[in-house]
Amino acid sequence: MKRFYNDADAVVDELLAAEAHLRSVRLSTHASGMRIMVRADWCRNEQGADKVAVLSGGGAGHEPAHAGFVGEGMLTGAVSGSIFASPSVEAVLAGIREVCGTAGCLLIVKNYTGDRLNFGLAAERARLEGLKVEMVIVSDDIALDDVTQPRGIAGTVAVHKVAGYYATQGHSLSEVARLAEDAAGRLMSMGMALEGAALPGQTREERRPELGLGIHNETGAREVSPDNARDALNLVLSPLLEAMDARHGKRVPLIALLNNLGCCSSQEMSTLTFDLLDQLGPERLPMLIGPAPMMTSLDMHGFSITLLPFEDDLATALSAPSTAPGWPGIRHVTAPAWFEPDTRDEQRALYDNAPQNDAMTACLNKVLVAIGESREALDELDARTGDGDAGSSLKEGVDAIQKALRHQRLPADNWPALLAGIGELLARDMGGSSGVLLSILFTASAAELANNDDWAHALTQGANRMQTYGGAQPGDRTMMDALWPAIRALEQGKGLEGAARAAREGAEYTATLANAGAGRSSYVPADRLEGVIDPGAEAIARAFEALV
Repeated sequence: MKRFYNDADAVVDELLAAEAHLRSVRLSTHASGMRIMVRADWCRNEQGADKVAVLSGGGAGHEPAHAGFVGEGMLTGAVSGSIFASPSVEAVLAGIREVCGTAGCLLIVKNYTGDRLNFGLAAERARLEGLKVEMVIVSDDIALDDVTQPRGIAGTVAVHKVAGYYATQGHSLSEVARLAEDAAGRLMSMGMALEGAALPGQTREERRPELGLGIHNETGAREVSPDNARDALNLVLSPLLEAMDARHGKRVPLIALLNNLGCCSSQEMSTLTFDLLDQLGPERLPMLIGPAPMMTSLDMHGFSITLLPFEDDLATALSAPSTAPGWPGIRHVTAPAWFEPDTRDEQRALYDNAPQNDAMTACLNKVLVAIGESREALDELDARTGDGDAGSSLKEGVDAIQKALRHQRLPADNWPALLAGIGELLARDMGGSSGVLLSILFTASAAELANNDDWAHALTQGANRMQTYGGAQPGDRTMMDALWPAIRALEQGKGLEGAARAAREGAEYTATLANAGAGRSSYVPADRLEGVIDPGAEAIARAFEALV
């Protein structure tokens, strides 16, 4: 299975039924063989008596078009065919009958032969029945130069919105049709895709990137080879801008609709949006619709752009509210408001000519030498339970601290400042999660020690912070299994010697734990852990032994 479909022939019925479960709409029965969705709040004899109904549709596979645009302020109803196939005349006629009141019904149709013919014949038959029906055909695709009937693509969605707005305002059928047709004549669209679409139950056809693919997988204007997203966007945008400028005889402000053809990720669409805004800026492009999937082509990996002139009537109609779930709304484009992040470090722990105390420096160096000389032993332990770099990572931290001491950048005349400086160095220079965890221990302990010279209390607070952020608990086979016993010994007044013994016992205890609850060892089979001391716990034990 390559895609999440059930029966390929049932895809359209299932997606419409899913929508009907979640929205205030009415859906034609499955037994009718038709696929018609209508606003649940719409009654042709009530709302339809003084407001024009707006009906659209076409082949499925373009979701959210067309059912996704059924809602107040957009479409009154939508008629769907099978994948990439126009609905039947009978289905369109039934849709007209369901929504058309005395105010009339406007059909909005994409410029494809099947849609024009089926919707057109349905309109004629409806008129024979005495219904007032008008039809607007959207032909916004400018990709193909040599066609007399340009295709209707994503720009159709903007026409839905304009027609829905004027219908909501109570304009007559002839006026809504005129305004919708005028809007259709002012917009233009083009798309490109890296890959074509794959119909349900079928394998995607291998195709090169093409400019101007149709939304039914039709061949594009030409094959292209963009190097990046900016190149791809310019291939689409440049001819659109040229055509728009030629139509108006000058550069005009624009409204753009950026449409995902189905398979582009959010990141890709955001990149294309950046390139579009970067090229046009808020002065040329004050309003954007999307980026969003609006007129898709199943899972086509591509996008399309629709441009409209930024004129008051269009901006008003497109900005009006709508309950249609597929309509992404408009977004006003502004210049980014930048700020300079505050990087002041008023509590900076490292600085030049930091004061030194020989006794404290000697004490610290004892621990540093002991850990540095344990590199190979700790790496060997870690190789049996992890990735073999525990000792090397700790040596990076040791080297950074020793360098700071040599250059007198680490204050060593009071313990809170010294611990804070060590925390800063470990966070910056020691790799892996252990560096961050130990930095948390030293930083949090320093803060507590500055207010209370009780070492046991300070280390308790530091270890609690480690546990909060790191997630490891005693018994999880980590450095915590040596650290907590040492802290408890200090709390009980057993001094450094008692703390060192407790840390050693805690480290030895990890060799009896067959299951690790945190860290890389948690991914290692139990038989490989048995009898092996956790390297983090071993390092803690050696540090306390060096202090003694």
